[in-house]
Amino acid sequence: MAEPLVIVFDVNETLSDMAPLGEAFAQAGAPRALAKLWFATLLRDGFALAASGGKAPFATIGADALRALLGAEGVAGNLDTAVERILAAMQNLSLHADVPEGVRALAAAGHRLVTLTNGSTANSEKLLVAGGIRDKFELLLSVEDAAAWKPAKAAYDYAAAAAQADPAGMLLVAVHPWDIHGAAKAGLRTAWINRTGARYPSYFQAPDIVIPALTALPPALAA
Repeated sequence: MAEPLVIVFDVNETLSDMAPLGEAFAQAGAPRALAKLWFATLLRDGFALAASGGKAPFATIGADALRALLGAEGVAGNLDTAVERILAAMQNLSLHADVPEGVRALAAAGHRLVTLTNGSTANSEKLLVAGGIRDKFELLLSVEDAAAWKPAKAAYDYAAAAAQADPAGMLLVAVHPWDIHGAAKAGLRTAWINRTGARYPSYFQAPDIVIPALTALPPALAA
């Protein structure tokens, strides 16, 4: 795999560190742990729409899911204000510490770098500009412009068409096994970032490469 690739990065959790979202939930009077349930609920509903032939914007699903979860928690005060604050926190996350160095090394090795998110292109832009690596990315793609959310095949097909690349010459990098599985089924090679030492689910197609941090990907590809 030493030849130059089109490397497609998932954004939420893969590039962005979502740990600070817990504080935003706490400030709204909700348990910090609700942040993970909210993101899982958002993804579930996005996937349900994709599976049934529809889609909705990430922010729309996220806001509705937030209102439902915060309401169920009995959060006092203005729900709309709490929702706005949490969504604002989601839009102001920082990169994981291993990302800038890893991205720069991959770009220096001659690979083409692209993002593909179920979120918005604007959020990807903001994250990468703030992290000082926007110039390393050729394209910032969102499923808002595709026929369906990841992990539907149409999302990866859209990325391949946008990059004018053969899926076989593309590598999807993500922390989410569902994303790895979807990309593999669409014909892409895959690299799973396992920062937490988690077990990979046996029912998903296994990744081609497993790394503990993005900084480990350049040497893995060079080898």
